Amino acid sequence: MIKPIDEMLRTWAAELHPPNGVGSAGNASGGSNVIAMLMATRGNLTRSTAGARCPLDRTADIELIVNKHLPPPIERVVRLHYTDYDMSDPMKWAACGCGKRQYYRRLDLAHAAIAEILLRRAA
Repeated sequence: MIKPIDEMLRTWAAELHPPNGVGSAGNASGGSNVIAMLMATRGNLTRSTAGARCPLDRTADIELIVNKHLPPPIERVVRLHYTDYDMSDPMKWAACGCGKRQYYRRLDLAHAAIAEILLRRAA
């Protein structure tokens, strides 16, 4: 597992695929609609956040890479690992149709592929 990629994927999941379906800016679309934020937070409006460790454009890059550049079995592992907050690990392995070793091998392949694509984009 590549630690910086893992952190980017965790930020990507928190920003674009949060557990309660509400984005970091307070609404599902991640925009800045005050009414939507008030509804989502039941009237508790917080105007500032601690900020992301991964810039928003990097989060968008991760979303594009996961959606368009990863093979389906590897994309499935990434989505389950980072965005499914309720499943236990054995349930995730079963949902991917593989065992623990294969699941983490696919996750390692995803990290390597994402790192390679990000490096190519930066060059």
